[in-house]
Amino acid sequence: MQENDKEFLEYVVKALVDNPNDVLIDRTVDEMGVLITLSVNPADMGKIIGRQGNTAKAIRTLLRIIGMKNNARVNLKINEPEGGRKPESSAPSASGAMKTVDQAMEDLKGI
Repeated sequence: MQENDKEFLEYVVKALVDNPNDVLIDRTVDEMGVLITLSVNPADMGKIIGRQGNTAKAIRTLLRIIGMKNNARVNLKINEPEGGRKPESSAPSASGAMKTVDQAMEDLKGI
């Protein structure tokens, strides 16, 4: 395969993002198939992932179709930028949220 998949991905991603100069695509081939690694500006991650990951799923599907056409298995890995995800411990827990609601209800009863 003459890197049609990489050219396709570059075209699509650069059309979606606000910082096309920050798009980096690395393509490696091994016995498992083709692995394309995508890195974008952290500000553009939401545009690449999409709501509930739908944009990323669509891009992966199209890459697999290109791979099937060329008898290759193509996978896409999207690199997460530094500090991309918040640690799970910083997310409010359900019990913490319930305490806040309970406290609010107690405050309302006192009025």
